[in-house]
Amino acid sequence: MPLWQELSRGLPHADQVLRVGLRLFVALIIGTLIGLQRELTHKPAGLRTHLLVALGTALLVVAAVNAGMASADVSRVIQGLVTGIGFLGGGTILKLTREHEIRGLTTAAGIWLTAAASIAAGLGQFADALIGVGFALIVLSAIGKLGGHADASENDPTDRHSP
Repeated sequence: MPLWQELSRGLPHADQVLRVGLRLFVALIIGTLIGLQRELTHKPAGLRTHLLVALGTALLVVAAVNAGMASADVSRVIQGLVTGIGFLGGGTILKLTREHEIRGLTTAAGIWLTAAASIAAGLGQFADALIGVGFALIVLSAIGKLGGHADASENDPTDRHSP
């Protein structure tokens, strides 16, 4: 029986399972919305990347909150996430010295925004998360066309920005 007690000790109540499931589901919606936009415009980081970033980010926040961490400790978890996601996004940026171009800045920013919205979802701040994603989709779709990069991004599967 000691093994069963150890295993069952950490089992949550139904309301906690529902709360965690809802927060992770909203994070998946966030990853889907941004990831689909990137996938449909043939960008390097697409649906699966954004889904994994969203789910992983929200899961770390939810786990920290559910472990009973003090708000200062949860804040440190979030700080670590922001730094780590920045590092992940940094890996998507290429500086091409011959062409004097930088590629991947929008992709990196999209990954970072997915994480930020998923942090909000993990904290239960659904309105904040979804409003932020709505604005991000406006920026990615409408403003990109106004900025003069529409032709280049349609012909090239990566983001391009001159320094």
